Amino acid sequence: MRFPKRVTFGKRGKATIYGKSKTCRLYRVAGYAKGKRQITYHADYPAALAKAEELAKSINEGSNALALSPAQAEDALLALDVLAAHKRQSGEEVSLHAAVAEWAAAAAKLGQRPLHEAVDTFLSTAADLKPITVKDAVEEFLASRAHKATAAAGKRAQLSPGYAYNVAMWLREFAETFTAHQLAELTAKLLSAYMSAHRKVTPRTRNARRNVVKMFLRWAMRANYLPQSCRLLEADALATELEEGGTIEFYQPAELAAILQGAHDQADYRHLLPVLAINALAGVRLAECVRLEWSDVFAVAGHVTVDKSKSKTRARRLVPICASLALWLEPFRASAGPLWTFGLEKFHADFNALLAGLEIAPKRNGGRHGFATFRFALTQNENQVAAEMGNSPDMVHGHYRGLATNEEALRWFAVAPAPVAGNVVSISAAVA
Repeated sequence: MRFPKRVTFGKRGKATIYGKSKTCRLYRVAGYAKGKRQITYHADYPAALAKAEELAKSINEGSNALALSPAQAEDALLALDVLAAHKRQSGEEVSLHAAVAEWAAAAAKLGQRPLHEAVDTFLSTAADLKPITVKDAVEEFLASRAHKATAAAGKRAQLSPGYAYNVAMWLREFAETFTAHQLAELTAKLLSAYMSAHRKVTPRTRNARRNVVKMFLRWAMRANYLPQSCRLLEADALATELEEGGTIEFYQPAELAAILQGAHDQADYRHLLPVLAINALAGVRLAECVRLEWSDVFAVAGHVTVDKSKSKTRARRLVPICASLALWLEPFRASAGPLWTFGLEKFHADFNALLAGLEIAPKRNGGRHGFATFRFALTQNENQVAAEMGNSPDMVHGHYRGLATNEEALRWFAVAPAPVAGNVVSISAAVA
């Protein structure tokens, strides 16, 4: 038989069989596919002929497989085996092309880092997110903190009632803004719309709201409701604003007289009277007032005792009881137990209703601000006022200096109960 022997198939299929030689004791089958020369080796002629016919037919039909070298073909078969095993385990079918394309895209982003390291790092920080609505997440968050606002016997709660009240109020309002949303659906744009609705409040109040929302979002990340990679905390809407010194608002002496007398005279609001009077005439913080016992008011003659367990600064202080405050408190001398037995929500609701009935505009911390303003006007001593209020002298001097005259201050601390027939009390004598 003469070699080389040509084998053809159709118009394009051509393969060549080369016979054995002194340098190669095997039959060789060669052909060109996709511009590449393909060659295989065979021990006997029938096998070489069969391969040549197969090769010629494949070339004629344009098979891409012929463009692979033997090593490439082996790699492709091994890769297909791996993908077949993946399908058996996961049920997911992935083509060899899709698998290689995804790997190449990831490798391009990772640079010199191996893909498996990136996956391990991601899995160490990622968690399966649990779906939940914004409203349900807020209620779960508040429930998880409820015990912190409850004090054990003889102990002080971790969270003040006022702070816990504000957190709950603001977050429930936040949830009402997104009633139709899952928590994982929140975006920076939605947060911006929420904060835009509070343009009219002070920067300080907006920052306080932002801090509450950020605290909630951090909890949601720990609870696996949001991914650890969540970037909502970086949203522009949650960036802290510069707080410029705002105007201090406080009630005027005539307004304080109407407020205290209105609480005194109306049975529906009489429970407010001790808190309002101590807040405005002794400067005790509202959150501190609602922690007081009646023994704190009457145990030390002429002073309200703000124990460290009830003070915001956790430092004990004695606050003088002026003559007019003593008159407001006298009817309660036989009282025992807590000064305030309700929640702060009821205080704010009832106080706002009282102000509305008196047609007096509410002022944030208007009673305590009034005390600080008029007390400093009387004493001109920021150290004394700071000690009574549980504040710093710098804060007192910086916020309350020059806001009122001595005459206005005298009228503030002369606000006392209206005399009743048959039992007239001289106010001027009482406050002398």
